[in-house]
Amino acid sequence: MIQPPKTLAEKIEWIRLIQSENVGPITFFHLLNRYHSASQALKEIPDLAKAGGRAKKITICPTAKAEQIYAQAEKTHTSLLFWGDAHYPFSLKHIYDPPPILYVKGSLSLLKKRNIAIIGARNASAAGRRLAYDFAYGLSQEGYNIVSGLARGIDHQAHQASLEKGAFGVIGNGLDIYYPEENKLLQDKIAESGLLISEYPFGCQPHARHFPRRNRIISGLCEGVVIIEAALKSGSLITADYALNQGRELFAVPGSPLDPRSHGTNNLLKQGAHLTQSVTDILNVLKMQKKIKEESCFYTPPSFTPPCNQEIEKARQILYPYLSPTPTCMNELMRLTHLSPGIFHMIILELELAGKIERQPGQKISFFHLEP
Repeated sequence: MIQPPKTLAEKIEWIRLIQSENVGPITFFHLLNRYHSASQALKEIPDLAKAGGRAKKITICPTAKAEQIYAQAEKTHTSLLFWGDAHYPFSLKHIYDPPPILYVKGSLSLLKKRNIAIIGARNASAAGRRLAYDFAYGLSQEGYNIVSGLARGIDHQAHQASLEKGAFGVIGNGLDIYYPEENKLLQDKIAESGLLISEYPFGCQPHARHFPRRNRIISGLCEGVVIIEAALKSGSLITADYALNQGRELFAVPGSPLDPRSHGTNNLLKQGAHLTQSVTDILNVLKMQKKIKEESCFYTPPSFTPPCNQEIEKARQILYPYLSPTPTCMNELMRLTHLSPGIFHMIILELELAGKIERQPGQKISFFHLEP
């Protein structure tokens, strides 16, 4: 059973581990599960990466850098919520790939309330913006925190309407970075009266790859996700996929078939999302929703007896031909290879640390042929 860090030394080691090269949330928990401590996992990473085929030395986060991250958080009154802490959001703790550490500014007491996300198009129409504001205001008056991604358009309106009662801004960069710059004042207001949340430390700049990962936190925090205007290929639909995989309710506001901004939401309705035209529509569904159960989503890496070198080498030869640049479901790979979960996930761990694979939404992986 993985336990949150208790001492300062353990917290520093957790920061080092998640900040080390090629270590994402799932790999982080696999390493902890296998080696029982972040400090031991850090010692094993170079050999694991080498076993996965990495020629270049892997970069391990230095202790001094982790100490600087921790000190900067303390200096700026930023809370570091480690997975399993009392204040760590219960619903987020039990998703498939929870952030090991959250950087949070604002009132932690708001974490005791219920959350719902409102997201949508950046280039939203006037009608879409009005709906976002009205929905956010109405739901916040009913006691819900409103969660969104501090983007332009729908997100901006949802935050503005919920500042008084509880606005959660989830961002894909450090809390000291304003993106987009025009939301600087809004971001500061959320930090003062609501909660500003990121899994990235101070100084981390926004990158395109951060935002899909941010979206899993938006949906993971919430009982449901409301989508107002989304094109067929948009970040909002990535959040919708996360919400469905996490067992959250999905609400979609219908729009004109002549408006490309409504094609994504209308398609969600075809797939079974709740047709949503008012706050009452949302509340009626949430009242019937069962409380999120602890065992619902959180993925526990399998425990196993470490295989001998000959056995693991044989398993590599079986698995490698099935890997592809096309994202492939890991459960399907296990079915095709007949490998045990323990051995399968050990090889995947080696390959990820070597920089050979990338994890994709929906428990899929894609394989890189290039040397790291």
